[in-house]
Amino acid sequence: MRISVRRYPTLRAAVFFMVSLLLQGSPAWAAHGYALWGELKYPEGFTHFNYVNPQAPKGGELRLVSNLRTSTFDKYNPFTLRGAGPAYLSSLMFDSLLAGSLDESGAAYGLLAEDVQAAPDGLSVVFRLRDTARFHNGDPVLAADVKHTFDTLMGPHTSPAYKTVLAEVAGLDVIDERTVRYRFKSPDRELPLTVGSLPVFSRAWGNEIDPQTGQRKTFDKVVTDIPIGSGPYKIGPVNFGKDITYVRDPAYWARDLAVRRGTANFDRVTVKIYKDATARLEALKAGEFDLMRFFSAGDWARRVTGRKFDTGELVKGEFTHSLPTGFQSYVLNTRREPLDDIRVREALGLAVDYEWMNRQMFYNAYQRVEGLFGNTDCSADGLPSPEEAALLDPLRGQLPSAVFGPAYRPPRTDRESSLRQNLRRAQALLREAGWTVQAGVLRNAEGRALVLEYLDSNEVGARVVAPWIRNLQKLGVTLRFRPVDFALYQQRLRGFDFDIISINFQGTHNPGSEYADLFGSEAAKTPDSGNFAGMANPAVDALINRMTSAKTRPEFLAACRALDRAVSHSHILIPQWSATTHRMAYNAWRLERPTEMPPYASGEGWAIDTWWAKQ
Repeated sequence: MRISVRRYPTLRAAVFFMVSLLLQGSPAWAAHGYALWGELKYPEGFTHFNYVNPQAPKGGELRLVSNLRTSTFDKYNPFTLRGAGPAYLSSLMFDSLLAGSLDESGAAYGLLAEDVQAAPDGLSVVFRLRDTARFHNGDPVLAADVKHTFDTLMGPHTSPAYKTVLAEVAGLDVIDERTVRYRFKSPDRELPLTVGSLPVFSRAWGNEIDPQTGQRKTFDKVVTDIPIGSGPYKIGPVNFGKDITYVRDPAYWARDLAVRRGTANFDRVTVKIYKDATARLEALKAGEFDLMRFFSAGDWARRVTGRKFDTGELVKGEFTHSLPTGFQSYVLNTRREPLDDIRVREALGLAVDYEWMNRQMFYNAYQRVEGLFGNTDCSADGLPSPEEAALLDPLRGQLPSAVFGPAYRPPRTDRESSLRQNLRRAQALLREAGWTVQAGVLRNAEGRALVLEYLDSNEVGARVVAPWIRNLQKLGVTLRFRPVDFALYQQRLRGFDFDIISINFQGTHNPGSEYADLFGSEAAKTPDSGNFAGMANPAVDALINRMTSAKTRPEFLAACRALDRAVSHSHILIPQWSATTHRMAYNAWRLERPTEMPPYASGEGWAIDTWWAKQ
């Protein structure tokens, strides 16, 4: 029942880049990279990142399974809305102006760009392209390609997420053949690095005449045209419905750059397609592929076994990371009654007995999500600080009164309270909201029963949500589990046609303008935005604006902690659970890896980027 908020992973991964920039009030920054609020770890002229093996041999094949909910694919264009693109395509085929490091929070270094200059007033940033940068077809990467990419992504045929996150970008100017300048509507410490993380593709991609119209194809018609990017891999053999293979480009232009040395070591990366989770697991045990990341505690504890594990060919590894925990949650659609009532939403959350679930169902493998910014300095704690209070006090009357007290913590059933006590509190809240038991059924004044639908695209999710359903029945609330196929699920999410869903929101150490897509008023009324809960509160908009426009780290921390309080106490999300390790099973007879995983690696991404084939 996990689904990443990056429903179009290449889009969200590019838009929600994790690095930011110190803006107004500082001198102009012209350097090989950016650091957030401080010094870059790697100086100019560094030879490689510390977590790679710069002498790693090239060759061999890495066989994977899809990391997406949609295992199969029907297009090669990862940026359009219709259809499903192949897993890993964007990260393997498209370079960006900047590349992040996995052992440093809030830092990025030049990839396509050799030099970056941020204006002192924070209203623009200039990127100078490397003259060695080349697309797969041999064409140089030019400023015109960067502008074409930006204009296309901001056009009518791509995800609305771009329009939301880049709403404060005033435009892109071509200064000369290899220099571009992004202009911003207002100073925003994140925007220079957000635009620096956008994928760049060639103007020649899909630039053919449509035989039906006699005109050049619009971007939504670019479906199975082979992408023309500048990344380390190209598309190789494809068996639709079975697998796709990416082939390493031996002439990759950036192979000797410091940010790429020791990476992209496999000649081939093959992504295999299976119909369901059971088939994937059995295929792993049979040795059909080399690596799989596990999200199911039950699978990891009980079913990742077999002869190949006994012989040591397959190995289970848990790799501790320092990534933000994110905020995987049940999402309550406040556009619909009765979920527009905060008392009803809080009552629903009180019926979740996480402690029992963790013991009985999850093998104590998880920890409870407690807010938006877990495992980061942005997480709110205790009472608001004077700096937070200065931001929150002018917003009284627009935010729940609890925002001005202790930081939100989800109800527990193993310490100061019990499930019985929590359900009594929930019953009182429902009564206060006008829901009372009538003839044995919980109804409102109009006689309507409190019936809700939990929408999922995975029937396995019924097992996890069943304890919550049982507890809600004790309150008289009916929660119906509705599994649908993934295509319909996506369609209903795009139109916000649901009561309750489950989303795994990716966390960040450096929250910025992407939170306008998650919780902003404009996004609430924009189909296919990330604001699934429908939050539309001017006070939250103001806090997001203060967070993105902060000029110093203390201002930034006060704003993001205030935002944490405002969203959490609104009870639009019912926190679920997270893990501080990546659980992966891999073939130790075929793969070699660096000794330590860098703290900010994403699991499979670490393997794809830095592992290599045994010789």
